[in-house]
Order: sequence, then C-alpha cells, then structure tokens
Amino acid sequence: MDLSILIVNWNTRDYTAGCLQALAATADRVELKPIGPAVLIYGRYQAEVFVVDNASQDGSVALLRERFPWAQLIENDRNVGFAPANNQAYQCSTGRYVLLLNSDTQVHPQAITALLDHLEAHPRCGAGGAQLLNADGSIQPACQPMLTPWREFWRLIFLDQIWPRATYDMKHWEANTPHRVEVIKGACLIARRAALEPPAPLLDEQYFMYTEEVDLCYRLICAGWELNWIPQAVVTHYGGASSKQAYNTMYVQLYHSKVQFYRKFGGESRVHLFKTLLRIAYWPRWLASSIGARFKPALAERASTFRRLLNELPRM
Repeated sequence: MDLSILIVNWNTRDYTAGCLQALAATADRVELKPIGPAVLIYGRYQAEVFVVDNASQDGSVALLRERFPWAQLIENDRNVGFAPANNQAYQCSTGRYVLLLNSDTQVHPQAITALLDHLEAHPRCGAGGAQLLNADGSIQPACQPMLTPWREFWRLIFLDQIWPRATYDMKHWEANTPHRVEVIKGACLIARRAALEPPAPLLDEQYFMYTEEVDLCYRLICAGWELNWIPQAVVTHYGGASSKQAYNTMYVQLYHSKVQFYRKFGGESRVHLFKTLLRIAYWPRWLASSIGARFKPALAERASTFRRLLNELPRM
C-alpha cells in the first residue's frame, strides 16, 4: 500500500462525511475487493482509509457504515483522545506513507497525488503539509516555527503582528514553491513511515489533544529529516469542529499539552519559564475581560476561560 489515511471522529458526523466524500470524489476510483479492504486509486498510488470513532453520540457510526463501507472503521467505547486513536489506526495500516487528516477537512483535486509526488521526489523529506484554506478560500496557517516559551510569549503580547517570530510570514512565500518548515499543523500531515521510529507509536499518547504533531515534527527534525510545506496540495480546513464542543476545556487542554512538550524536551526549568510567561501574559487579559464583562456580558465567558487557565497552571 502506498498511503494510509487516518481520520479521527468525535461527534463530527457531517464533517467526517464531507471529508470522506471529498477523498472519494478526488480519487480516480474506489476499488472494492472480494477479499480485504477497499482502496482508493489516485493516479499510480493506492490508498487505504481508516476512521477511528471515539464513542460519538451523534449517529456517526451508523452513517459511516451505511455511506462509506470502503473506509475501515475502528470503534472505541470511550473518547481515548486524538493521539491514541491515530495510533490505533497506524498499527493496522500498511502504507509507505501515513496521512493524518482532520475530520473537518476536504481535500481538493490532486491534493493527495501532490503530497505523494513530493515525498517520492524528495527522499530526505520525512513529512509534509498541504496548503490549508479557510472555508471562505483565504489562506490558513499550515505550518509554524518550532514551539518555544519565548515565541509563545511574543505571540501572546501581540508583537508577532509587528515582527513574526512565532509564525511564518507566508504572504511573502512563492505560492507554488515548497518551503522548508519546522512544524506542520496536524490537520493535514503526511509522514514517511521509514522516518518514524519503529518501537515508538506514531504520536506520543501523553498528549490527549493538541501539540502531538509538534512533538512528531521535533522528533523527525532531531533524526535529521526535512519537513516541507507543499502548496500544490490544497485542502480546506474548517477548523475546531471537535474542540468547539467543549471550548473552555479544550482551551486549557491546549496549554496543558504545551507544558507536557516543554517538560519532555526541556525539563522543569523550561516548564517553569513557560508558566511564568503565561502568567505575565494572561493576568492582564483576565483582568481586562473581567472588567469588560460588566459592560459587555459576552466577555464573561472569555474571563472565565482565562481564570481557569491561570488556576490550573500550578497543577500542569
């Protein structure tokens, strides 16, 4: 098998249906086999598709079985998280390349082929990412510099809008030229199986959600692989379909995962620095939103989220 496409679903039935429909529509054909799973044919490439359902309650499983029998479905009886669910599918997959694809994405024509062609032509490329678009067709950040406490602080105090340090200034990039990058967003990330560490899982399961792709990219770079942004592959990413269901919790989870990343690759001294910088950045935000909520009630939820983050920081 050339490619294994891994999709995790948690109460995103309609998005997942749209994702699978786009995969089938952009393929040359869906090839059903009398024995074994079906494959999608993209030019000279064969792809298998896995969907891992994390105990959805929105009728996802029934719809997937009815409309997309060619996708290999793995059902969990609880929400095990994004990284463990992807690892479940990865362990069953056989592709030379593995594509992490969010359920709230839709691939454009030739996107799958462009990703595979690039990795085939660049043997030192361990992973690649597509050009992501918002629903309105505008460009969405698909990659970023490697995560550091100071870059995060730079972004949080809005200096990144003046001098980009935590993001790439992509508006100056050639639209059709691949670029070497440090982190590829997990919404659409293709990796070379040969670049992945055989004893280790695809994603580190200490991350329940978020930052797992940063961890993967960091490991690939440390192993000497290149990471490339591949603009010829275009994918629409609607964004946050799962996290919007529990926004307050997921906002805090994002920073919990970043703390885990710094603890793993920098130790407690880097964790302490990161927490200190977060307090400096978020205390004024909490205070301003709390005061503002007296005049604009819509700010109350934001103030609550910031307060929860500050309260939970010591336990991270």
